[in-house]
Amino acid sequence: MQERMSRLIQIDWEGPYSLETLTDLQDIFQDYGIYQVYGKHPVYGKDVLLYIGKADKQTLGKRVLQENWWDTNDSKHLKIYAGRLAGEQTPADEIWSKEIDLVERFLISVHKPAYNSKSLWLIRDVEFQDLHILNWGDYRDLLPEISGLRWTSRLDTSEYNIYSYATNK
Repeated sequence: MQERMSRLIQIDWEGPYSLETLTDLQDIFQDYGIYQVYGKHPVYGKDVLLYIGKADKQTLGKRVLQENWWDTNDSKHLKIYAGRLAGEQTPADEIWSKEIDLVERFLISVHKPAYNSKSLWLIRDVEFQDLHILNWGDYRDLLPEISGLRWTSRLDTSEYNIYSYATNK
């Protein structure tokens, strides 16, 4: 068995919020992290994951409102979910910012929301190989747990043998 150090990031998801209730997400002490937008897509249907974004240097409520979701043909039915990073203690701002960025890019890479397609080329496999994310609360259509060991090329060249009982002869 191979032992590796893993970077664990937990996300506590809350929602849904509408565009009108995003003002509830403007606490300058804690409303930073990741958000998901659900709504109608012409190909994928109603109430599907459209977008994953991040709010790092500004609150979730402020960031989501900057993206012109009001201009969609179904803006009254959009559902927004806020994900705040969680753990034993709040890290330094620089580390917190880096974790928000890693989580956003890894969630986009794994879930491939329709409106994030241009961001997929930004994914560098090696950055995520030791990352492990746990989604808690109202995480909706996201996987509850994602691991860099599973979703990257880290194990592609590993050699392994199928377990079998040894015979005593």
